[in-house]
Amino acid sequence: MFSILLTLNASFGQTRNIAAIAKDSTHYLQVTGIVISDSMYRIPYVRIIDINTKRGVIADYYGYFAIVAHPGDTLLFSSLGYKRKYYVISDTTRLESFSLVQILKEDTLSSDPVSVYPWPSREEFADYFVNMEIPDDDVERARKRLTPQEMAFVGALLTGDALMAYNSGQQMYYQSIYTRGQGPQNNLLNPSAWADFLNGLGTGEYRISP
Repeated sequence: MFSILLTLNASFGQTRNIAAIAKDSTHYLQVTGIVISDSMYRIPYVRIIDINTKRGVIADYYGYFAIVAHPGDTLLFSSLGYKRKYYVISDTTRLESFSLVQILKEDTLSSDPVSVYPWPSREEFADYFVNMEIPDDDVERARKRLTPQEMAFVGALLTGDALMAYNSGQQMYYQSIYTRGQGPQNNLLNPSAWADFLNGLGTGEYRISP
């Protein structure tokens, strides 16, 4: 008789648990909140998944989220660069909504180095390596610009060197000192200038236009 009552009590207890579960499955509550890091920065686009119902949402750029769940459900928070975090909703809560501030700890990810090449195969790389045109670097371009032919061409375009420019500047400076406080010198009245001009005509330095 005792064993029969025990069985009946056990069966009655299972029936109550099943009824409680069925009742909780109809109890919806809205979970809203924000996801931040352990440095108190908002984490954008965090994935929040209800493991029990397999439904989920993605937080916005500012870390805000809203998801509908049941009492007793487990929420999984995950984001690249952060450790996963589980939050279990109390199975005894009768709230219709509540807010949550979830903190995720930063996680260091490491992977093997990856080398990216623009050639899909070794054969194409070998063909490109053999037939490629090597561009001139700065040293090679400077060496080409310093060849005798190039220097002669550039020298022909120049009207004077640094020494000539210095001498011309000094001459103008001395001329300004010589005529300081006076009008500029007029070589039309300078006998020495006329003598140089006439001597130049005999040597062909000056040409007379017909």
